[in-house]
Amino acid sequence: MSQFTPTERTQIKRLPKRGNYDRETVYSILDTAFVCHVGFSVDGQPFVIPTNYGRSGDTLYLHGSAASRMLKTLSGGVPVCVTVTHVDGLVLARSAFHHSVNYRSVVILGKAQPVEDLAEKMEALRIFTEHVMKGRWNDVRIPTEQELKATIVLSLPLEEVSAKVRTGGPIDDEADYALPVWAGVLPLETVAKTPLPDAQRKDDPPIPEYLKQFKVKS
Repeated sequence: MSQFTPTERTQIKRLPKRGNYDRETVYSILDTAFVCHVGFSVDGQPFVIPTNYGRSGDTLYLHGSAASRMLKTLSGGVPVCVTVTHVDGLVLARSAFHHSVNYRSVVILGKAQPVEDLAEKMEALRIFTEHVMKGRWNDVRIPTEQELKATIVLSLPLEEVSAKVRTGGPIDDEADYALPVWAGVLPLETVAKTPLPDAQRKDDPPIPEYLKQFKVKS
């Protein structure tokens, strides 16, 4: 199927025109971001934790230390909400009320499961590494057995998913178009700068070609 099926929990109700359930759109938003926010509750106390992630097909992977409260809690099957957001521009209207932001976001609801199979766990760690820097996995030392034991990997199925996107300029009240106020969009983007070598060693190999050519995807 090319689209996720909206559920009562993922159906966009506020500004439904911005809602999107297309897999290609959802994948694009997830694959071009680096950080997600993971929301869950422990004994009635909500937490929202920023972390890295990786995607393979309709599975989102989370990982971290085996001592992580978040990962140990999610391993128990508690409901989780994962969000990813890109901010693409500041929308400046003629009235304060109609100021906005151009954005692309994804919300995922569900329950995560621990990845116990060692081959899948190693593959998930490869996906994390390649998500951050494509081509990096082939250069680095892969995790040892002890490092695998010290790491929790969770899989979250992409089942209840929705995207929401705003593009375009400000939408003012008709009367406000006569106001002598500048209005429009200030585009924003993340830009990769010159790599900084590790100061601990002076004889590292040259900067890899994939790093020289790296550009932040939008």
